[in-house]
Amino acid sequence: MTGFDADATGLKVGIFLFVMFFLLGTGLWVGLALIGVAYMGMIGFTPRNPGSSMSITIWSSASSWTLTSLPLFIWMGEILYRSRLSEDMFKGLAPWLSGFPGGLLHANVVGCTVFAAVSGSSAATLTTVGKMSIPELRQRGYPEFMIVGTLAGAATLGLMIPPSLTLIVYGVTVQQSITALFMAGIIPGLVLAAMFMIYIGAWSFIRPEQVPAAEPRMGFGQKCRASVVLLPVVALIVVVIGSMYTGIATATEAAAFGVVGALVLAAIQRSLTWQALRESLLGATRTSAMIALILMGASFLTLAMGFTGVPNALAIMIAKLDLSPIALIAALTVFYIIIGMFLDGISAVVLTMAIVDPMLRAAGIDLLWFGIFIVVVVEMAQITPPVGFNLFVLQGMTRHDMGYIARTALPMFGIMILMVGLLVAFPGLATWLPSVVKGQP
Repeated sequence: MTGFDADATGLKVGIFLFVMFFLLGTGLWVGLALIGVAYMGMIGFTPRNPGSSMSITIWSSASSWTLTSLPLFIWMGEILYRSRLSEDMFKGLAPWLSGFPGGLLHANVVGCTVFAAVSGSSAATLTTVGKMSIPELRQRGYPEFMIVGTLAGAATLGLMIPPSLTLIVYGVTVQQSITALFMAGIIPGLVLAAMFMIYIGAWSFIRPEQVPAAEPRMGFGQKCRASVVLLPVVALIVVVIGSMYTGIATATEAAAFGVVGALVLAAIQRSLTWQALRESLLGATRTSAMIALILMGASFLTLAMGFTGVPNALAIMIAKLDLSPIALIAALTVFYIIIGMFLDGISAVVLTMAIVDPMLRAAGIDLLWFGIFIVVVVEMAQITPPVGFNLFVLQGMTRHDMGYIARTALPMFGIMILMVGLLVAFPGLATWLPSVVKGQP
């Protein structure tokens, strides 16, 4: 690449970034900002007709069959959020977790892990489990710092443990199998949950004076009887996740099974009122429409970037720098943490993949593995100010100021940094399960 080409590429990237941040700074919706940047790029740097290209690209992205699983999984989570699941989860989990070092604080982590497997959303996981655990833990005298911090970190598991909305969006963006990505997220998600629980156990040993008195002991039979209320949600997880991994259903068909199962569960619990059904539909519609608009804008931006030659030029420049894959991953980690301070996770993924995708392919990095990596880094963004979404949700639930909540989440942020290191050192955490499970679509 000549110096002139490098200068021209840098100028194009600078203009794209300036226009993008200008539009986002005005408060324009992310999807519309992406369309505006792409339209400007088509007019300024290519001879093509932006109107026809935009209409074809937006229609193609919006009519993707793979994307139909997204609103269904969102609707399933909305239905369960309005059921009595939160109350039943604490009753069923508490007897088994009270004996762990750190006591019932583990209910935050295990509850988020369980609900993440039927939600796909960090916000829904946080709200549901927080509604369950915060009053109970406060009543038992657990420190507020640990209640808020562990909940902030553990709720991010909703982004990784399938069905994950972020993994669906990533898979559609880079054309990877949604089912394979879901499988890739299971082991890292469980490892991260275990690391959160180890942190709670370590806290209980370092600060034993802050740990409340142990719960009354229960026999094995009593614990089993208390856990019966967990059977419906466990059955739903088995149906949704199991149908995909055994090849019985695609991700979209599994999502449909999940919606039917959630409706049946809500009906059994007598929480399926007309108002709850209407609110769940409206909530799912709003979230799905927001994500769809972002994906439409991202598809048009990807096309525009391709016409301008910026992604390929950047990939060539990166290749000429001769960065090792680890050095590239380290740079991208810092890059996504900074971006995540200002954008939500899904926006961060679709905004950047048009440029990052060619770099990854040029460096020989497995896109399946990178999907799990980017979810972990995006999880960090959920608990980093100024736009950490989990922080806002927790502020509304606890009435603490943002600075306090961010400080409580700082140890969980450090654990996620450690998780990135584990993924780099042991890539098989993400790639092993998809490689051994047969029958994936």
